Amino acid sequence: MSKVLDEELKQAFSKLHEKMVDTKQKLKLADVQIDKLRRTKQRAELTSKEISCFPKDTRIYESVGRMFLLDDVNNIKSNLDNRMKTSDEKIKTLENNKIYLQRSLKESENEIREMIQQKQSKESSG
Repeated sequence: MSKVLDEELKQAFSKLHEKMVDTKQKLKLADVQIDKLRRTKQRAELTSKEISCFPKDTRIYESVGRMFLLDDVNNIKSNLDNRMKTSDEKIKTLENNKIYLQRSLKESENEIREMIQQKQSKESSG
């Protein structure tokens, strides 16, 4: 009977451990994505600030992949503003997801602690 319980505990422990590792990887990925989005937003802000000094009728180039498109300042500023808004929304979503993942990680840690305490209490009483 105790061997069956030990095996069940081992399986449950390994599942929780896998879940914790997976959650930690997702948290790291979210951090990387948030950093990338913040850099994108900062680059767009700096570019927007720089081109706001130009006269309104100035035509400038915007890079799109590996090519450049000639456009006026207003269109490029609106594209940069959209890029900043999109980055902000994605950052907010990722941070909310990160909070959920942190909560999930805490719950898994608590479950593992409880399993260990139960095991220790059974060994000391038995």
